[in-house]
Amino acid sequence: MFNYRVENLVELLKILKEEGVTIVGEMQEFSYGKFGWILDPEGNKIELWEPVDDVFQKENGL
Repeated sequence: MFNYRVENLVELLKILKEEGVTIVGEMQEFSYGKFGWILDPEGNKIELWEPVDDVFQKENGL
């Protein structure tokens, strides 16, 4: 599965849904970011991730 880092996941999922993209499940939120999943035209699952940069950087020693 591919994972794309995105900005404003909530708005992006709304736009993708309006454009007819299949949204898989519900968005999930963790201390390090939000995750959502979509299907590409061939049915492959794609993960979209909006990280919380300060938490992500601390957890990865950046």
